[in-house]
Amino acid sequence: MGAGKSTIGRQLARELKLKFVDTDREIEERSGADIPWIFDVEGEAGFRKREANIIAELSQQRDIVMATGGGAVATPENRQHLSARGTVIYLYATVDQQVERTVKDKNRPLLQNENPRQILEELFDGRHPLYEEVADITVATGTQNPRTLAADIIKQIDALRSL
Repeated sequence: MGAGKSTIGRQLARELKLKFVDTDREIEERSGADIPWIFDVEGEAGFRKREANIIAELSQQRDIVMATGGGAVATPENRQHLSARGTVIYLYATVDQQVERTVKDKNRPLLQNENPRQILEELFDGRHPLYEEVADITVATGTQNPRTLAADIIKQIDALRSL
């Protein structure tokens, strides 16, 4: 959460001249409801089911850059689909960076509580090993701008393809 998946994904798609798809936006468009509403009505389990269906479908498409929600890797089925059907890029951000980037965002249901830092730390501890498990490429999102990060990712993709 707050690693820059949508921003960098959009830039990467632009550079590669591919279609960009954000799974959270796709869920909202198809359901006609925003993510916080889905969490309120269906809970996280309902949202994750929708997310898994979208990832199963979109991961079969070619020539797209797909940004998933931060928790997508928690589902074994999603990890399998993502790693088997494409190049997975893990945008790594420290908890401090995540806190700074998400502190004012009211569209993140998991962070709407008294201690968002604690939630981000717990999520990071649980998700980081899963991201590492499926990632073909890991990029720290630190302070570089999206264009620089996208160029770095493209170089790494090219290096992977030449192996």
